[in-house]
Amino acid sequence: MTQLEGKHALVTGGGSGVGLSIATALVDAGASVTITGRNKDTLDTAADSSSLMNGAVCDVTDPAAVERLFASVNTEHGGADIVIANAGAAESVPFAKLSLDDWKAMIDVNLTGVFLTMQAGLLGMGDKGWGRIVSIASVAGLKGYGYVAAYCAAKHGVVGLTRAVAVEVARSGITVNAVCPGYTQTPMLDRTLDNIAEKTGRSREDAAKTLLRGNPTGRFIKPEEVAQSVLWLCGPHSGAVTGQAISISGGEI
Repeated sequence: MTQLEGKHALVTGGGSGVGLSIATALVDAGASVTITGRNKDTLDTAADSSSLMNGAVCDVTDPAAVERLFASVNTEHGGADIVIANAGAAESVPFAKLSLDDWKAMIDVNLTGVFLTMQAGLLGMGDKGWGRIVSIASVAGLKGYGYVAAYCAAKHGVVGLTRAVAVEVARSGITVNAVCPGYTQTPMLDRTLDNIAEKTGRSREDAAKTLLRGNPTGRFIKPEEVAQSVLWLCGPHSGAVTGQAISISGGEI
């Protein structure tokens, strides 16, 4: 399938998990892809999987680093036609014990990082008359969860940002959408299960059952399922879809 041949995509947080699945799906569809993250070794290992994929170290919370990243993509690839704002992190703590520093850290990586990535991506798409921006939010951007208040606030912000920007650029040929996965089989989920098990003394199996209690399908989401949804939003038949927050959650919401 080569529906994206000639397009260049940038995927933040693309070295593993959902980001790498998205990058791989875009490559399979014919696009060349720059994946970013903070760990060079992880990026190099991922990029070795395809001649169409290259890695670039970038902290999405650093405005200067994001600016350098997009300047490099502009020079080497003629700009990014597709931008996937995927980089993020999650920490669990009771709201009463949530420190201001922890709050700021969650907002910085999960919301400000998307803002910086999205803004830089739009600047590069302005003269193309075509572009696709997809932010990877979360079901936590559509409903509340206990013990992750800062994460929920940030992801709700991502959904609102996505909807607002989509309206601004609706007549430009650029679409802006969010994908909102439920609990997905990634290293982040593994850390969450380990954390629950450590703090409660329960097994990882019991921790998983707790997380899946509200999921009608009774299973975690596969990274490839998120990637295929993103791929459709980036393809040639999705031009009328913009400003949406698409739940990939097994019917949870």
